[in-house]
Amino acid sequence: MSAQATQAPGIAGETRAENPARRRLLLIGLSLGYFMVLLDTSVVNVALPAIRSDIGGGLSGLQWVVNGYTLTFAALLLTMGALSDRFGGRRVFVVGTWAFLLASLITVFSPNLGVLIAMRALLGVAGAALLPSSMAVIATAFTDPARRARALGSWAAITGAALAAGPVLGGVLTDALGWRSIFAVNVPVALVSVLIARALAPETKLDTGRGVDLPGQISAVLALAGITFGVIRSESLGWGSKPVSTALAVALVAGVVFLAVERRPAGPRGPMLPLTLFRSATFSASVLNGLLVNFGLSGLLFVMSLYFQQARGLSALTAGCAFLPLTLPTAFNPVYTGRLVARSGPRKPSVLGFGLLTAGAAVLTAGITDTGTAYTLLTGFGMLVFGFGVSFAIPSLVTAAVSATPKEQVGIASGVLNSARQTGAVIGVSLLGSVLHASGPTAGTRTALIIATATLLLGLLLSAGFIERKERSAQPGRSPR
Repeated sequence: MSAQATQAPGIAGETRAENPARRRLLLIGLSLGYFMVLLDTSVVNVALPAIRSDIGGGLSGLQWVVNGYTLTFAALLLTMGALSDRFGGRRVFVVGTWAFLLASLITVFSPNLGVLIAMRALLGVAGAALLPSSMAVIATAFTDPARRARALGSWAAITGAALAAGPVLGGVLTDALGWRSIFAVNVPVALVSVLIARALAPETKLDTGRGVDLPGQISAVLALAGITFGVIRSESLGWGSKPVSTALAVALVAGVVFLAVERRPAGPRGPMLPLTLFRSATFSASVLNGLLVNFGLSGLLFVMSLYFQQARGLSALTAGCAFLPLTLPTAFNPVYTGRLVARSGPRKPSVLGFGLLTAGAAVLTAGITDTGTAYTLLTGFGMLVFGFGVSFAIPSLVTAAVSATPKEQVGIASGVLNSARQTGAVIGVSLLGSVLHASGPTAGTRTALIIATATLLLGLLLSAGFIERKERSAQPGRSPR
């Protein structure tokens, strides 16, 4: 196909997108795709007991149902960003959305746990394609800086809406139609999203010289998969067992290889993760705290979903509603957080966010009892405090990471932060789920929350000590002159 033919759809799409009404419709279509991807990170949690009851599997299997998605999503985000640059954001978004639609449809008919886990992994691959490509399309369609900022703000606000909707929607669908319906709902959403994108999305500028860092990608997947398998299987097989020790050894070797190959000079075939970014204390602390906040959030959603239903006998719908005090602040408070960050910088909101996260996890720990009501005032208050912590912490970390990065590397920095957050989710579900398995629903939930509290306290210390700390180098992310 000629270059002219390749570019024709993009030129036509750009012309159509100049109409304000069409631009708004395009933003809705892209946001629907992003909403669907984020919804799948949380909607499955309250359906786990129903999945176990229908197709079997132990706690480790349920952990893989959650982690199969987040593991591939986390590991492939940076590579999908490179593919979006090379082949065009519009094309990658359309292909990724079709793949998400088809994988969701197949997942609905999963006959056993193995097929369900495999399809969740494929959904993660497709989901990773949608995040960087949708950002690229928005940046191309909204040429005016002010409009682009508003569009990206609206797109980013979907994070809170998806988190708020996930547990409740999962509970409603599971109780009313069964757990398979939580994947069936993706099909019409993906269809609307892809049809809008095909009709209105402009093609982004192609960087045909951009390559894929295969050594870095393979070693990253092996490292993340190895540590996930090792932690999940450690409880049933023991830390000294051959499968667990082998998995952890693979993770260690792959991690060393990843760091070695990422030290290569920048260029078309260079690293997908420039390690020079981590010369900035603010960027390093933001990325680590991104991992920690999702460690606590995803781990809490996993263990509390099982606690509410298995230890307290709540239905899937009631368990989903039990998370409302946590999820509702994430739907509306990020708007205020954005204004606060604009006025004072990211450090204070980050410290406030992690302080609330730590306090909320501690209160929830105190609310876990062997006897009494299923949902106490203390539990609801802890959920509310934790939810406000999430809504302050995450937007401030995004701003801190971007502000500490050279302009030409902002896209990579955003990808690194998102990858770190999803990696934290994988580790949180693996580790806290294993603690739950070891000690039982009530005692295990309490111990898991204690670990989450300590982890989030570390995030508080990192925010106070390193976010917006004066850098010793001349420029963040660059060598000192």
